[in-house]
Formats: sequence, structure tokens, C-alpha cells
Amino acid sequence: MTLARAVRIHAFGGPEVMKLETVELSAPTSGEVLLKQSAIGFNYIDVYQRSGIYPLPLPTGLGHEAAGTVAAVGADVDDFKVGDRVVYMAAGLGAYTDWRIVPASKLIKIPNGISEADAAALLFKGITAQYLLKKTHPVQDGEMIIVHAAAGGVGQILARWGKALGAFVVGTAGSPEKCAIARAAGCDIAIDYSKPDWVETLLAATGGRKARVVYDSVGKDTFLHSLDLTQPFGLVVSFGAASGPAPAFTVDLLNKKGCLFVTRPSVFPHIADPATFRAMAADLFAAMDAGWAKLDIDARFTLDQIVDAHRAAEARATKGAILIVP
Repeated sequence: MTLARAVRIHAFGGPEVMKLETVELSAPTSGEVLLKQSAIGFNYIDVYQRSGIYPLPLPTGLGHEAAGTVAAVGADVDDFKVGDRVVYMAAGLGAYTDWRIVPASKLIKIPNGISEADAAALLFKGITAQYLLKKTHPVQDGEMIIVHAAAGGVGQILARWGKALGAFVVGTAGSPEKCAIARAAGCDIAIDYSKPDWVETLLAATGGRKARVVYDSVGKDTFLHSLDLTQPFGLVVSFGAASGPAPAFTVDLLNKKGCLFVTRPSVFPHIADPATFRAMAADLFAAMDAGWAKLDIDARFTLDQIVDAHRAAEARATKGAILIVP
């Protein structure tokens, strides 16, 4: 039996609802692996779930991704052995812990040259960028794309990777400082969307050119503007709601804006099949190795500091990835 320290919530609310508890883990059964975790990724969906914006059955753990070392394997596990460095996501909530039992089908071996910290910090964000750039809309050389919140975790990866695919990348961000981060991440142009005339400023900067695809993780504050910034027959990808849900609209509006397409994808259906998930991860690791998928770890918190980690995220007090270290 293994004793794990795990973050749990018994009610929705502010960061203070998270409690560190001791959980007893039995030995891994068939198809399972016991991990000693060394790095836990933070994603803003963790805030949505903790606060109740995305309700969950209670009580529950939190966290979607982590990396570590295989400590024990159950029966019928042939792909992994004790000592393997691995990373996972979408293995059910509960990544905020130091020890965890995970289905082997959810694990990916970490290649040499990639640290467990980088793997944990980038997997969820990087896989999201991978499907957005390769599946939701396969970005082509010479296309113009717009990335909202380009200074954020997914935004920076989209900008760098999109640039590597040959796109002309226009980023938006909420302050001059964040626009500088977006430019450093590969954006050809970065526009401050906190300004009232930002749409006109963006179009002036591109010479009136509009995007083949707009990646919108902001939602309420940007979505209708995204329609105005998309070229005829182009695509608006709404994949987040940092400012609140995107406003309701009638499908006739898409015709009026230029016969546009709109989609609302999610990462989880894309990785439901283990073989597909591992192929996507291999593509991500190759992009990381090439420097196309890159994100600085700006802040590290221990499990004992998990309340501080969430407060820092909600205050937008960090510039890169947040990493939780057991």
C-alpha cells in the first residue's frame, strides 16, 4: 500500500477550497501502473473546474497531466517497466498528487532530451495546439492566422508552431507587455485587444488582409470580432472562454460575414484513441525537439502551495507555464 498526498475539493469556490489530503493507494491491478510523480502541469481548466464554472461530481481531485517514473506495473502491462519516464493526460481528474495509479493506455514515454518538467508543463497545451494546427485546420504555407491570447500557454505554442508551418501569424494580447511576449513567441504582428479600436488597428497593420483561420480562446470579448477578422469561407475556432462564453448568434450571421465556418472543438475526443493520442504526442515531441513547441516555466509551486498557484493564475501574475512540484 502506498500513501499519497493529493489535493481534493469538497465544494466549489475560491482557491481556498482545495485541501491536501492523504489517500491510500493499493497495488496497480491489470492494465494499471503506479507512478511516482515529479512534475504536474497546470491548465486554466483547473480553475474552471475548482470554481464550479465547469461543474464536477464532488468530492473530486483536480489536475489533468503529470510526469514521473514508473514505480510498479500491474498484470497485462507490456509497454512499460519500472524506471520508465512517462507523462500522461486525461487519465481522469486527480493529477495533483505525488503518487498515482494510472491506466497504462494513458501513458506516453518521454523521449531522451525532454525533461519531465517540460513534458508535464507542455503536454496538455501542446496537444491542444497540435490538433488545432494539424486537424481542426491544417495550416498551410503562406496562410494568415490570428491567435488570440498569444501570450498565453497555448497561444505561444500556436504562434511558434504556426510560424514554423509557414503561416503569417497575427497575435492579440491584453497589454503592451503581453504583446511583446507574443512577438517573442513568433507573431509577425501583435495587437493589444484591450484598446477600443484594436480591430481597426489590426486590419491597418495587415493592410486589410483577413485570416484564413482565427484561433479564439478568449470567448465573450473577442468572438464577434473574430468573425469580422476572418476572410470569406474562413474558419473561426472557439476553443476557450477566458473572458466568458462566446455570445449566442444566429447561423445567418455566418453568411453575412462571408460564408464563414465556426467550430467548438475540445482536446478530449481527439485523444480518446490511445494510438491516435501517442501519434499526436510523437508529433508534439518532435516539435519540442525542433524548438517549435516551446514554453518557459515561469513559476513553480509545491503541492503545499497549490492555493498560491491558483491565485497567481487567476491574477494573471505569470507569463509562462505554471508547474506544480510534489
